Amino acid sequence: MALAAATLRRYLLLLAQEHLEFRLPEVTSLLSLYGGQFSSEQEIRVNSPFWILNIPSEEMAKGLMKRTVCAKSIFELWGHGRSEGELYASLKNCPMDKMLPYLQSDSTYKVHIHTFNKTLTQAQKIKKIDALEFLPFKGKVNLKNPEHIFWILEDYGMDPNNVPEEPFHLYFGRWIADGQRELIESYSVKKRHFIGNTSMDACLSFIMANHGRVKPNDVVYDPFVGTGGLLISSAHFGAYVCGTDIDYNTIHGLAPYGIREATRRTGSPKETVKSSEKSTENHIFVSSNYHLSDIFFDLLKFAAEYLVMGGRLVYWLPVYRPEYTEDIIPRHPCLKLISNCEQMLSSHTSRRLITMEKVKEFKDQDQNSYQLDAQYMPYRGHNSFREKYFSGVTKRIAKEEKDNQK
Repeated sequence: MALAAATLRRYLLLLAQEHLEFRLPEVTSLLSLYGGQFSSEQEIRVNSPFWILNIPSEEMAKGLMKRTVCAKSIFELWGHGRSEGELYASLKNCPMDKMLPYLQSDSTYKVHIHTFNKTLTQAQKIKKIDALEFLPFKGKVNLKNPEHIFWILEDYGMDPNNVPEEPFHLYFGRWIADGQRELIESYSVKKRHFIGNTSMDACLSFIMANHGRVKPNDVVYDPFVGTGGLLISSAHFGAYVCGTDIDYNTIHGLAPYGIREATRRTGSPKETVKSSEKSTENHIFVSSNYHLSDIFFDLLKFAAEYLVMGGRLVYWLPVYRPEYTEDIIPRHPCLKLISNCEQMLSSHTSRRLITMEKVKEFKDQDQNSYQLDAQYMPYRGHNSFREKYFSGVTKRIAKEEKDNQK
């Protein structure tokens, strides 16, 4: 264990302050994708934008940043403290052979200051940079195109209404790489063609692909493809993608879809009904009622049977928050629950991004194994989600109207 720990190097991860619950599963999944294992030097402060990680190599750190949309930048950590004195002491104890390759006389550099929850004046920034004169910088300063960029990062806490005079944590490190935050803008639904009235935003689409550890030459199948957000992000990462959807109009960009839509499935030929809606071809709709809990069980059964070992299932589970417990998360003996992240939709509803991994080969006896599960009955609560959702909306509207009359 001591030998393994000695090979790890300390890095500081600077994270974006959105989708907080999704960040740790994304980082953990991506590190495992590159052959690493999540290891934190200290207990992760989940809501903090600063995480200290132990990563085996700079190459793996760069690999992480080539995929993540939750993190902004990563740095090789040279020093860390709870005060300026502690930071300087930490820097003085940093191994010289770690620093010297980046401080040579024939190199160029600059120092950047980043503060969280506080704005510093230019004079204050210069003073902090000048205080680092004890470091053996021998190169020339180049503010426009330096070979090496060093960052001072200061954490002034999470409360914008109570900002301290001095930071709670200070860090100094060498910039390694930035994350893929620009993908959120470049793949924004505002720039896509033929979308419906509702579509998953690009950030969550890439988070889903990262939780699923999608990599080049993987096959990604989305049985509820909608407007294709997940397939677009998966294709960006080099996967072969395909998808299906029961709604012809959604597939062709003619109608909305979303969490509030009624659930249906394809039925028998006897249930065939010709659509009278406008269409460019003579399309036949064949659908029947389909309980939400049945969707999840069929989805898990399909994933258990057809995923490769180690393959992942990633899906959204709508939840009526007043009744939520972990017992309602559908399970399957061939699938291991990896992560469960909540996205709030309203005071009483949310959806959870569930990630599961295939850990056991599918056998015939696993076909209907969920029916023997003592937890099977709580799953049925999903069937009334739509009614509960609209009930909550109706109550909220009535309350707003009552408040407006006061």
